[in-house]
This record gives sequence, C-alpha cells and structure tokens, in this order.
Amino acid sequence: MPRQGRRADRRRARSGAGRERAGFRPVKRLAIVLSVLALAACDRQPEGQPIVRTQLGDAVPTENAPDASPTDAPEDAPQVVSACSDVTFENIPLTHCVADPAQHRIVTRLGEAGSGPFRSLAAFADTVDKNTIAFAMNAGMYGDDIKPIGYYVEDGERLKELNRADGPGNFHMKPNGVFYGTGGSWSVLSADRFFSSVRDRPNFGTQSGPMLVIDGKLHPDFQDDGPSRAVRNGVGVSADGKAHFVISNASISFGQFARYFRDELKTPNALFLDGNVSSLWDPATNRLDRGLIGPMIVVTRREVAE
Repeated sequence: MPRQGRRADRRRARSGAGRERAGFRPVKRLAIVLSVLALAACDRQPEGQPIVRTQLGDAVPTENAPDASPTDAPEDAPQVVSACSDVTFENIPLTHCVADPAQHRIVTRLGEAGSGPFRSLAAFADTVDKNTIAFAMNAGMYGDDIKPIGYYVEDGERLKELNRADGPGNFHMKPNGVFYGTGGSWSVLSADRFFSSVRDRPNFGTQSGPMLVIDGKLHPDFQDDGPSRAVRNGVGVSADGKAHFVISNASISFGQFARYFRDELKTPNALFLDGNVSSLWDPATNRLDRGLIGPMIVVTRREVAE
C-alpha cells in the first residue's frame, strides 16, 4: 500500500508540467494512424478479382485478368466410344460388339494384295489407321494354308465357292451357314438357303459352321449345356438390321452360346464363326487378341471411312 501511494504522488507531480504534451501525443498518433489506413485503402483490391488499369489519353483500358488468375486447362479430346461391351450370360463372361448400318461398314479381309494371309489381328492392325476401325474379329474356318475352307467374298470378289460337302468337324455340322452383305444390308442364312435364294454376289461373305440359331430355333444337334466347351465367337443379325458379334472370354458350350443369341439378342439366325482361336481387336479399349486366324471381319466407322 505505501509503495502504491508513492507512485500516485509521483504521477500527480508530473501531471501539471506534462499535461499539454500528454494531451497532444494521442491526437497526433491517431492522425498518423488514420493517414496510413487511408493510403492502404487506396491500394487494396478485392481478393480474387481482376485488376483493371486505366491509362489517360488515347490508350484503351487494359484488363489483366488472364495474367491475374490461372485459366482452366483445355479439356482432353473426347474418347471414342467402343462398339463393344462386356456382359455375363449364365455365369459366362462375354464381349458383345454391335455393328450399326447407320454408323458402320463391314468388310472381310484375309491378307494384303500380293501377299499371304495376315494370320493375326496384330499383323492386320499394323497396316491400317486404327481411328477408322470400330472392331475386327476372326471370321470363319481355314485350312493348313490359313485360307478359308468355305465360301469367301472380299470386296465383291469371290475367292472361295460355297462348300456344301459333308465331312468331320464343326464346319460340317449341318446346317452350317453364311454371313454376308452389301452396303448396309447384312444377313445370316444357312448354306442351303443361301445357295437357293441368293442370286447376286454380295460385297462380302464368309461361310462357317454350325449355325447357332435357325429361324428362331437352336441347332438340332445342340444339348442345353453339352460337354464340348471352348472360347467361341459368332454373329447374328437382329430384326433392326444390326449385326451382333459375340466372343466368349471363357469356355462356353454350344447350347449356352446359341441361347445368348436367341434369348438375349433376339437374332432369328446366328452363325458360329470359330472356337479356341477366337480373337477380337477393339481399338477403343486397346484389346488386341493375338491368336492365329485366317479370314476376318472388319467393322469400320462410316463417318471416318467415308
């Protein structure tokens, strides 16, 4: 308490002499602070807004927005949509590819002019612009020379006549059939019906066997789920004119494979193309199977091809 009293007396002793200066200093300091704040306010810009600088005279006002904030990176070019999709039928993984006459063209290919067969989709892929290709698939059985053993037409030229002979193996499991077409009209018919009803040579055609579906019914020799199982591929044409190509990604029986065309794809006729060597090239998904094949079906994008 005494110590506090002495401090109070000391302040009172100084108060008279320094009252004028003590009263001036707060006012002066306040004026300085207000001046600094005013100057700072003149230079402040709203956060995130572009700075606009205007020059006097004839100069045009310049907005530096492009420099003041980063621009969005350009979006990547849209990816090409695959014509193929993965599905599962009766617990078997399949890949289903659709050729639409409004969007695609179909051709057959065996090898380059003056050369032998490609023998693989990879060899064929090296000769074309992949941007023009929707997908490609093996398309029919072949002999030891890798050439078709059945009817085969490429670009309107018949390279092999219709084979109606009897013999061993899947090809001769009658009825076998032909997948063929011209322009945007594509069909699957049994070999006998093709022989009796088709008069004009198509632009493309390939024969294989057996037929999977004939006029809405499964091949008469198929069991529901027989013992013959392999990786297989085939083709059918639906009522709307689209061609449906299917390849199994695991071993499948003929009965299961045929039911997928009949029950899911609703194709009145469907043709088995081959087994074990079945291969697909889908550039949009970078799938390129490398099995040994003979003739192939190539589906091109119409807007690119034309």
